[in-house]
This record gives sequence, structure tokens and C-alpha cells, in this order.
Amino acid sequence: MCKDKRFPRNSKSMAEFHNLLEKDDKKLPKPGWIRVRAPVSKEYQTTRDIIHSLKLNTVCEEAACPNIGECWSQKHATVMIMGDTCTRACAFCNVKTGVPGALNPHEPENLAAAVAQLGLQHVVVTSVDRDDLEDGGAAHFAACILALRARAPKTTIEVLTPDFLRKEHGIAIVAKARPDVYNHNIETVPRLYKAIRPGARYFNSLHLLKTVKEIDPSIFTKSGLMVGLGEEKEEVLQVMDDLRAADVDFMTIGQYLQPTPAHAPVARYVTPDEFDWYGRQARAKGFLMVSSSPLTRSSYHAAEDFEQLKMARKS
Repeated sequence: MCKDKRFPRNSKSMAEFHNLLEKDDKKLPKPGWIRVRAPVSKEYQTTRDIIHSLKLNTVCEEAACPNIGECWSQKHATVMIMGDTCTRACAFCNVKTGVPGALNPHEPENLAAAVAQLGLQHVVVTSVDRDDLEDGGAAHFAACILALRARAPKTTIEVLTPDFLRKEHGIAIVAKARPDVYNHNIETVPRLYKAIRPGARYFNSLHLLKTVKEIDPSIFTKSGLMVGLGEEKEEVLQVMDDLRAADVDFMTIGQYLQPTPAHAPVARYVTPDEFDWYGRQARAKGFLMVSSSPLTRSSYHAAEDFEQLKMARKS
């Protein structure tokens, strides 16, 4: 049995994980609808060079996103601030776990410089979890937002933050810096949290999203869900209801892909028709915007989605 540190420690969660591992003995073949081309374009290389020259991390690389070729070819990148080492050990995530280093005080300016050089219309800023910091890194997020406003005033800003578990004051710090979109991913259904997201709490994530709206109703809120981890359709529908009760505007639903054999295996590949069904259900529940497809990720087509969000609010 693999003893990777990403595996949950408590007995109940371990039992669920063992069940998933048994299924992985017969690894599911990847269907054609989620295959992507390797990145080869000149624009991809330009984006990569700018990101690396300013010593910035991206979730595109660290999380092995399947859409990196398409997004970077269009000069769209999701910057991951506060280092490349996370204090959590989620069973779905490819970002390394360990003891993070000190924050880079120049990172906000470097981020703003990269966005200006790329000429981004919309930028997504995410981070590793920093449970080691008193505010969970909230002030650093705020500093990045302020630097972006100063250097790239026409660029709209979307943040994808950690859950600030037991650091609730961090939510207000980020929200009061007024990003255009505040994203926090719910990730999976509550039943699977102990196995898939053991360091987080489902209702804490819902509380964060609701709190952002209470602080500033003008901020669009957004959350994402992975499917293919063993959830039932009824559980996904309940998550939709919970997110709407928290006044979330935008929901993304995408296929979970196993980054390495040490991570949670794929229970099944959800078909494009099922994703379409989920999208129809979510729209019927009142979300302003829904993105539901096998390759949907939190920041995939974020700029185009933001324009649609604005139009949906006006209608």
C-alpha cells in the first residue's frame, strides 16, 4: 500500500480511500473527449518565458492542468502566489505539500508586471494554502490586488483563495480589497471530504462564500466542483442548492483527473451528456453563469466568462 502523505489518516477516511484504491487496480482508460494536444505554439512559449523570468508560480504548471496549452497560447495564465508548497495534503491536488518558505515581498509587483507585459484583460490569482500564516495569506492577496490596480488598471481581477479555516478575519481582508470575482472551490460533495479534502470543512467553505456577498454584494462569487470521484447525482444537486443558498453567482463543474498514482483514483469518467445535464440543472437553480464540461476548470475561459457574468447581471 502506498504511504504517500496525501493519504488521509483517520480510519473512516482510510477505509473510503482503500475502496477507491481497489477500484484503481483496474485503471479506467481515458476517454477521447478529455484528450488534449501537447503545447507547442510560439505564444505558449512567450507566456512561459514571461512567467518564469519574473519567478512566478502558476497553478497551470503546478497542478498539471490539461488546458495549459490552449490557455497559455492565448496568453492566459493563473498565477499561484505565496510559493509552490502547500500546508494541506488534499488527495486530488498535485501541488507539493510541506513547510512553505517566507513570503516574497516583491511578488505583488512581479505579478502586476507580468500581467502588464502579457496585456491581460482578466487575471486569475490563486495560492497554496498557508495555514502557517496568522491571516492565511489574506494581506498578501490584498497587496496583489492593489498592485494590479496600480499597474494594470484596465485588467479585471479574479481571486481563487484558500478557505481561511479558523482565520475568518482573512475573508474580509481580501473582500475589502474588492476583486471583481471572488472564487473559492467547494471541490467535492460533503460525504467525500474526509477522504478527498481532509484538511477542509464543507460548511466553512459555504460560510466563506456567503460572507463575501454580505461584505460586498457587488463582487461576483464563484465556486467549482469536481465530479468522477464517486459522488452521486443527488449529492451534486444538493451542493448546487447549498451554493445558491450562499448566493453564489457562478458554478463550474469539471472532470477530476488523477495527477499521479499517489492521488485519489478516478471512480468514473462523466460523459459530456451528463455534464450538459448538470449545466441545465444548475442554470434552472438560478446561477447567473454555469460552466459544465469534462475539461472545465476554475479559471478556464475566465475572461470570457466574466464578460458573460456582467451581461447576465444586467439582464
